[in-house]
Amino acid sequence: MTANRPVLVVDFGAQYAQLIARRVREASVYSEIVHHNVTAEEVQAKNPLAIILSGGPSSVYEEGSPQLDKRILELGIPVLGICYGFQTLANALGGRVDKSGKREYGATELKVKAGGEILAGQPAEQTCWMSHGDQVMEAPAGFEVLASTDITPVAAFANSEKKIYGVQWHPEVKHSEFGQNVLTNFLHNAAGIPATWNSGNVIAEQVEKIRAQVGDARVICGLSGGVDSAVAAALVHKAVGDQLVCVFVNHGLLRQDEAEQVERDYVAATGIRLVTVNVEEKFLTALAGVSDPETKRKIIGREFIRTFEEAQAALYEESKADNRPIKFLVQGTLYPDVVESGGGVTAGIKSHHNVGGLPDDIEFELVEPLRALFKDEVRAIGAELGLPAEIVGRQPFPGPGLGIRIVGEITKERLDLLRKADAIVRAELSAAGLDGEIWQCPVVLLADVRSVGVQGDGRTYGHPIVLRPVSSEDAMTADWTRLPYDLLAKISNRITNEVEGVNRVVLDVTSKPPGTIEWE
Repeated sequence: MTANRPVLVVDFGAQYAQLIARRVREASVYSEIVHHNVTAEEVQAKNPLAIILSGGPSSVYEEGSPQLDKRILELGIPVLGICYGFQTLANALGGRVDKSGKREYGATELKVKAGGEILAGQPAEQTCWMSHGDQVMEAPAGFEVLASTDITPVAAFANSEKKIYGVQWHPEVKHSEFGQNVLTNFLHNAAGIPATWNSGNVIAEQVEKIRAQVGDARVICGLSGGVDSAVAAALVHKAVGDQLVCVFVNHGLLRQDEAEQVERDYVAATGIRLVTVNVEEKFLTALAGVSDPETKRKIIGREFIRTFEEAQAALYEESKADNRPIKFLVQGTLYPDVVESGGGVTAGIKSHHNVGGLPDDIEFELVEPLRALFKDEVRAIGAELGLPAEIVGRQPFPGPGLGIRIVGEITKERLDLLRKADAIVRAELSAAGLDGEIWQCPVVLLADVRSVGVQGDGRTYGHPIVLRPVSSEDAMTADWTRLPYDLLAKISNRITNEVEGVNRVVLDVTSKPPGTIEWE
C-alpha cells in the first residue's frame, strides 16, 4: 500500500494497538503499526500523515518501560496519545504524571471542559472506557486541558499550534460513547487528512503492483477455499488473467466434504483454472508423532510449499512452451497473520503457516496483495470484485485446517472423529440461522485428554470436544458468542450420541485476549 502515506500507530504493548489501526481505517485513512522503539529517522522515512501512540501495561516511571524517541515530537507531525501514550506525551513534554494509588478501569464518567479540535461537538458529560493506574496531574506548559474525571484532573489535553493531543481513555473501544468521533476529529480536523482509503483504491493500487511484480511470468495461487485466498486469487486474476493457476491442496486436514465444495463452488464463481493436488498421506506422514503446536504449524507450512513446488514442476512443460516460467506464489496473507507471527511489531504469538511457518529455502517469490489488510477490508474488496456472497461471507477456517484443532498428535482416526463432530456443529448452527451472526466456531478435539463417562449403562473413557463460538470484526480481538442453551444442549446430545470416542462436550467462554481464537 505504498501509494498511501500512513498514519503510524506506535505500539507500546497494548492489547488494542491493532484495534486502533482498524478504527483509523474505518475513518477511511490508511494505517500501519510500528514498534515503540521506532526512531525519528525511521518515522521520517515512512513519511506519515500523523502518529497515534497506543496504550500499554507499563508505568512511565518503571525502569525499562517503553519510551518514545523524543525527536519524533519535533518533526511537526500531528500526534495523538492514548492512555499510556498520553502519559508518555505528558512526561516527555514537561507535564506531571503521578501514581496516585487510585485506578480507573472500565466505564468512567468524563467531563469535557473544552472541545478543542479533538472533542469538538461532544457533550459535556459522557461515558468513556478507562484502564489506567497513573494519572496526568498537570498538563505540559502551553497545553489546554480539555477534559477530566473525578480521579484524573487532566484526562485530555491539546496544543493546536504543535498539533499534539492526548486522551487518557480508550477511544478505539466501542464502550467509549464518542470514541470514534475522537479519532475522526483528530484525523480529519486536527491533522487535516482526507478520507481517501477505500476498497476501490486498494484494488487499483494492487492490480498495478501485481502487474509490475509479475510481468509476463506465470503465477500459482495456493487456494484454500476461504475468503482470503479467494480474494487474493481474484485480485491477481484481475491483474494478470490466465497467467494465474490456482492450486488446491487436499492435505487431509479439511472438514467433511470441503474438498468437493471448494472444487465445485470456486471454479463456478470465478472461472479461474484450478488444479487439485491430493497429498493427505504425505502430510500425515510428516506430522506423525508431533504434538507441539508450533512444530505442527511449521511442518504444515513447509509441506504446503513443497507441494506447490511439485505443482510448479508438473506445470513446467506447459509454461516452457510459451516461455513463461512459474516464479510466483500467491498467498492470502492478512495483516493479523503478520502481526501475530511477530511482524517486527510485537513478540510472536503463534506462527501462521503462511508467515512464520514458511521454510527458509522457499524458491518462490511471494505475491501477497492482502498483506496490509484486515478481514473486513478483504470482504469488502471481494464484494467489489464480484465474488459471490457465499465466498465473501464464508466463516474463517485456518490454512492448517483441523491440524491445529487437534490438541495432541494428528492421526487419521482423530481427524475422522473431529470431522464428524465439526459437521454436526456446523449443521446445527446453520439450522438455527446463526451462520451470519458468529465469526466462526472452531470445534476442538482434546486428543491427549480423556474423562470418565457413562454411555449405554456402561463406563466410557472418552475424549472431550470443545466448542469455541466467537464474535469478532477482524480476528485481533474477539468475544465468545452466547449461543442459546437449547442449541448447545442439542449439539452436545448429537455429538455424544453420534461420534464414537467422545463422551463430553465443553464450551470455551474465553475472550481474545487473553485467549486466541484457535487453541493452537
